[in-house]
Amino acid sequence: MNAQDSLARLAAVIESRKPQNGGDPQASYVSRLLHKGPDAFLKKIGEEATEVVMAAKDADHGGDAQKIVCEVADLWFHSMIALAHYGLTPADVIAELDRRVGTSGIEEKALRKVATRELDEGGQA
Repeated sequence: MNAQDSLARLAAVIESRKPQNGGDPQASYVSRLLHKGPDAFLKKIGEEATEVVMAAKDADHGGDAQKIVCEVADLWFHSMIALAHYGLTPADVIAELDRRVGTSGIEEKALRKVATRELDEGGQA
């Protein structure tokens, strides 16, 4: 099974845990986070991002680099809950990454700044 299949399978489980799809907040962690609303899962994303940074810093000083993998898995998981809440999927993220392949990160950032500036000035991106 490839990574995209694994992400799609996990996304389907998350989707099934949405309260509107019968997910029970008393029996499901995902359903509980979704039931509580964005503040709950967004807080978890922030916590997990910090834990990724801490694990990487620890690895820089002789700690177990495998902990980075575990923390990134937690970050991705909670990010997937946010995607589901907003009607998005891992495939949407993969499509965006595919779109960026071959584009310099510096160029991509500059293009986003121009687009944001145009929107702020009332133009269209």
